Amino acid sequence: MKVMLVNGSPHEHGCTDAALREVASALNADGIDTEIFWIGNTPIGGCIACGGCSKAGKCVFGGSVNDFAEKAKDADGFVFGSPVYYAHPSGRIQSVLDRAFYAGSYAFAGKPGASVVSARRGGTAASFDVINKYFGITGMPVVSSTYWNMVYGKTPDEVRRDEEGMQTMRNLARNMAYMLKCFEAGKKAGIEAPAMERTHQ
Repeated sequence: MKVMLVNGSPHEHGCTDAALREVASALNADGIDTEIFWIGNTPIGGCIACGGCSKAGKCVFGGSVNDFAEKAKDADGFVFGSPVYYAHPSGRIQSVLDRAFYAGSYAFAGKPGASVVSARRGGTAASFDVINKYFGITGMPVVSSTYWNMVYGKTPDEVRRDEEGMQTMRNLARNMAYMLKCFEAGKKAGIEAPAMERTHQ
């Protein structure tokens, strides 16, 4: 089993990465493989609702969005991480998620998802809520922790010193691992995932 952790920060090894690596380490300790996918720091345009993906089967603008969507097919669970900008996730991760979920929701449906946000001080709850909306519209079970999945600090070292935040990341990982193992056990027992009605879209 494998979890893909998506770093939505323009800084590859910044505060968001520090939080995601804590999650990844705890997942690995529980026998779950992980991959951290950094979306990069080049400009990423948002979805323009052109509908081209319905014919092409992928976003017609290509780039890192399609790279991510292709990798997502093989993942069993996801953790999306973002810094907080003006009490909101980064525009970069929202552009990626808008386009990837619209063009390839099949790669995410039914798979557990979690969001992680990083801030110096404020705006975490609003940012956390925005990312969680993607799970609710795609049939993804939401993985929780013992607090909302957020860390505080202006630098990666400060984030790593956020003891409650790091504990929250580890507990998130344990819940993700548990959920994935329960799903796997269910499949082996012949329990199928529910079929979704799609008549009103």
